Amino acid sequence: MQALDLVPLWAAILGFSVLMYILLDGFDLGVGILFLARTNERDRDLMVETISPVWDFNETWLVLGGIALAAVFPVAFAIAIPAVYFPVLFMLLGLIFRGVAFEFRHVPRANKRLWNIAFCLGSLVATFAQGTVLGMFIQGFTQAEGRFIGTSWDWIAPFPLFTGLGLIAGYTLQGATWLIMKTEGELEQWARHVAQRVMVLVFVFIAAVSLWTPLMSPRIANRWFSWPNIVFFSPVPIVTLALAALLVHSARSQRILLPFVCSVGLFFVSFSGLVISLWPYIAPPSTTLWQAAAAPVSHEFLMIGTAFVLPVLILYVIWSYWVFRGKVRGETGYGHD
Repeated sequence: MQALDLVPLWAAILGFSVLMYILLDGFDLGVGILFLARTNERDRDLMVETISPVWDFNETWLVLGGIALAAVFPVAFAIAIPAVYFPVLFMLLGLIFRGVAFEFRHVPRANKRLWNIAFCLGSLVATFAQGTVLGMFIQGFTQAEGRFIGTSWDWIAPFPLFTGLGLIAGYTLQGATWLIMKTEGELEQWARHVAQRVMVLVFVFIAAVSLWTPLMSPRIANRWFSWPNIVFFSPVPIVTLALAALLVHSARSQRILLPFVCSVGLFFVSFSGLVISLWPYIAPPSTTLWQAAAAPVSHEFLMIGTAFVLPVLILYVIWSYWVFRGKVRGETGYGHD
């Protein structure tokens, strides 16, 4: 009896985990990046309050994605990790510093200024590191016969460093639109101003990466610009432009939810473009999903637990964000009117 091919399903689960992490942890890292831009401690406390119920759970998706990559696609894990060892290390250190600062800045007699700086820098470092990892996956890994033959310093190259900066801009946009949705008064208006300015920068990064990627890879260029693919994939840049314009308009017109929805949409469309560019490679330029996959029996065994865990995670996310809906109003907490 032929084993069931679960590779596409596992690829979808891995992609879903990465996307959920980007969408959910992106805005709270963005809040951290913006943190020191406000000098008023009350505003800073409000910014922290907007993410305090959900920030640590958001990172569950990062754990799920890492486990899926290691257990389901071990060849890709073995190729990628040596190449991005230091960005992953910096990311973990940044997340640790951010998490510790998140808790310790409220401790009586703590050096709040020091922990504020740690909170912001931890968010910046973690975001930049994630961006360089993303850039390495797009750029590709130096490999031969399914083995990584490069160095752990390959990430110090123009494209990964550029995507690192681009992700900082993207998460900053996420954070600003989240603050629009969750705060009031002067802080909300400041976030609207930031979102409009950062949107321009994010669009520049999206355009630059979209042009740089096909120039760097003939295979990706052929994927996007050959006939009839150019027709099928043309909605991606069109929708991106429309979402960017709608985000700026909605931020100016005092809309509450729409700027964040547009920001989420931009990340979703950008992620879709990434999938279009890389499919079916999980460790570009030569290792496909099927070449990197573990034995089918492993996929079947792991799917049993995942079939129970994944729905629970999704339901908990929906429930927790529903419970903590509404704007944060200082000492009164969340309002649901």
